[in-house]
Amino acid sequence: MDIQKILGACDHTLLLQGATPEEIRALCDDALKYRTASVCIPPCYVKMAKEYGGKELCVCTVIGFPNGNMTTASKVFETEDALRNGADEIDMVINIGLLKAGEDEAVLEEIRAVKAACGSKILKVIIETCLLTEEEKIRMCDIVTRSGADFIKTSTGFSTGGATFDDIRLFRKHVGPGVRIKAAGGISSLEDAERFLELGADRLGTSRVVKLVKAQKSA
Repeated sequence: MDIQKILGACDHTLLLQGATPEEIRALCDDALKYRTASVCIPPCYVKMAKEYGGKELCVCTVIGFPNGNMTTASKVFETEDALRNGADEIDMVINIGLLKAGEDEAVLEEIRAVKAACGSKILKVIIETCLLTEEEKIRMCDIVTRSGADFIKTSTGFSTGGATFDDIRLFRKHVGPGVRIKAAGGISSLEDAERFLELGADRLGTSRVVKLVKAQKSA
């Protein structure tokens, strides 16, 4: 098992409602020490984290989180605000109700609007797989591919379930060229993290991997 490869794919995450500035700074310290792909944090802490970690720290934040049923204009504003504060990557939640209503073009246009606000910055699209049928997941693979977004992401970690191996297999089969995959939510072991990468995930959204590695090193 290549531990550094796993760490280097992790968006080291703390999105709990009660997360404090001190906890966010500790998260940043761990991300820098263990060379994770990024920290994924609430929008209110982006400016602080970027100033604290500097250019060496990739800061990711969440938009329309966790429910996704805000207006497009509000998601675009959140995105622009996060980028002004120093965000390097954006993870947005889709409007799940519109997808279930068959309004695929509306879902597509919203993602495109957020991607336009992102410009060259990475956009990951959270589709909340635990709430979707297989057919809806396949439609989202097509929508994300057409949108110009950089990643399709499984989950917020705040709903009824997280990433599954089957979802990563499904994504790999149906996303178009150039669309990367982020598995997030419920990744509870280094073995599972490794398996997600083997199946085709490019990023892992997790709060546990760094903790597991720290526990190993202190054992």
